[in-house]
Amino acid sequence: MLDVKDLSVRYGQIQALDHLSMHIRAGEIVSVIGANGAGKSTLLKSIAGLRLAMAGRITFEGKALVSKSFEMVRRGVALVPEGRRVFGNLTVYENLVIGSYLQKDKQVFQQELAEVYQLFPRLKERKSQPAATLSGGEQQMLAIGRAIMSRPKLLLLDEPSLGLAPKLVGEIFVKFKEINGLGVTLLLVEQNARQALALSDRAYVMQTGRIIKEGKGRELLQDPEVQDAYLGARKRD
Repeated sequence: MLDVKDLSVRYGQIQALDHLSMHIRAGEIVSVIGANGAGKSTLLKSIAGLRLAMAGRITFEGKALVSKSFEMVRRGVALVPEGRRVFGNLTVYENLVIGSYLQKDKQVFQQELAEVYQLFPRLKERKSQPAATLSGGEQQMLAIGRAIMSRPKLLLLDEPSLGLAPKLVGEIFVKFKEINGLGVTLLLVEQNARQALALSDRAYVMQTGRIIKEGKGRELLQDPEVQDAYLGARKRD
């Protein structure tokens, strides 16, 4: 579904991505883990059409990436940004409507809305509330729901557990499995490496703009280097 080849991105003199290559197959859950500043968010923004590359290429379903984010949404790529970025002065319902701005079929819109409300019942309960009055966990549900309203084939999730209580983190990760079960492919950037690897079919480890390791999620959970660097000290004999 997605193929990234030798991608390089700079912020001024800073090399954010350095000849990075990766791929995602349709139906997978793939995670990217790494330290702060590794370039994970830049990778997602590049795929979503929000950041221009200086070198390399990205293809989605065999076609080259376009540099306009709304065109990527039209093609089936949706980003849930770090920090949620919901429209606080608008209601929950109005935020969801914004997510479906490309959808002209009212029946399909109602189907998508019902699907989001089924995934996140609290959004239905609070549909008339301003988004700013929601808790952090509810705002994250809204940000995910807003992205789902665009009917994505590929959902990009940037640090979805950031700032959430542990119980809510568990709830959100269960929802990711449900979303994947609906036929949506997921690419997840996440500081909670243990949860991300346990959820993922495959995963990549990033360091200073490069992929330094890849493999099945549960295999990387057992990798001594990954355990030491990202999962806390492993047990010693």
